[in-house]
Amino acid sequence: MQSVDWAIDWQAPWLAPLQALGRQVHDQVLGGAGVARALQEVAAAHGLLPGWQFVDQLQLTTGQAYEEFIHSRRSIPTRDNLHDFFNGLIWLHWPLLKQRLNALQAAEIARQGVGAQRGRLRDSITVLDENGGLLLAPQALCDALRDKRWQELFVGRRALWEQARFLPIGHALLEKLVQPRKAITAHVICVPLEQAPGLASLAEADGWLDDQLRTQSCNLVSKPYLPIPILGIPDWCLQNQNFSFYDDSLVFRAPRTAQTTQQRVLPETELV
Repeated sequence: MQSVDWAIDWQAPWLAPLQALGRQVHDQVLGGAGVARALQEVAAAHGLLPGWQFVDQLQLTTGQAYEEFIHSRRSIPTRDNLHDFFNGLIWLHWPLLKQRLNALQAAEIARQGVGAQRGRLRDSITVLDENGGLLLAPQALCDALRDKRWQELFVGRRALWEQARFLPIGHALLEKLVQPRKAITAHVICVPLEQAPGLASLAEADGWLDDQLRTQSCNLVSKPYLPIPILGIPDWCLQNQNFSFYDDSLVFRAPRTAQTTQQRVLPETELV
């Protein structure tokens, strides 16, 4: 492929779980390999996704739904762009979850066909797949996030974030974060640490979340997501060390029943 200039900051905290493999794939792409080939070679080198392969987007059968093709061929059509680069990285790091989501999508397509509207389940899967994450946090943080008590979440209980972990799932979210902006919001499944002890690695989180979906302990139809302005996480950008960062009511929005006049207090500029 043609040379790329993806200014990916691998030191960004949201990329920490993906950094080791991500750098390897990125280096191959910078060396001229296509994204599908780079992903496939790294997957093979680490014994990941056995029985699956990344293929060029041109192999996608005309007229066949993307999700159906993946499910039937165990092949992931991949374009040479940043969006599909991050999608591939998520496949490498969340293989059980991605296979589960794909199987659910394919089953819905088989049942309903591909229409103008996806339906509630497919819509919810798309939110998680594109913009989601798993937040493992103390109960107090989960409660504050659910109620949009932003000052309590990010300032009053700031020390508790040392116990929390955000694990990215959405590849579109990661693509947006290449140019981080204050308003970027993730939709997270927020799990109190007390309910999911011992998830020390991303692989364990993958297995746990896959099991939650398999047993329907996590009901995707209900869209069990909480929105979180991702750069509000303590020290995920320099600006949030100044607590006035959280006064921006167009980003840190009050619950709908309590919304008042909103005012942006900082310009929407790229953050570091």
